[in-house]
Amino acid sequence: MTLQLSVTVRNARLDAIETAIGASPTLEIRTGTAPASCAAADSGAVLATITCPSDWLAAAASGSKALSGTWQDASADGAGTAGHFRIKAGATCHLQGTVTATGGGGDMTLDNVVLAIGQVLNITTFTITDGNA
Repeated sequence: MTLQLSVTVRNARLDAIETAIGASPTLEIRTGTAPASCAAADSGAVLATITCPSDWLAAAASGSKALSGTWQDASADGAGTAGHFRIKAGATCHLQGTVTATGGGGDMTLDNVVLAIGQVLNITTFTITDGNA
């Protein structure tokens, strides 16, 4: 039998992510593919750096947790094609995944994945869904 969790337990696990990482983590949008794990060294060039809002994820509901507030970089740091993201507290990576343009199916979607230096970048969607439903 496959392990199954109640929605209450799934929501609690998701809310624990934001608590563990803390308020206002840094989101880096980077070129290329993500490293093998969060413990691995950064890869790719930094295209954009965003300080997330202090309450950066909405309360978990129905086993999912989505971004809260505005996630925007008013002036991109580099030029290139976004491939992955890393969410950090200080220098420690806690979350990473793929990025695509809106509708592209990435773990995080951006309004545009081809960035120029100084360009405004908006994160359009980011949702974490807990498994074991």
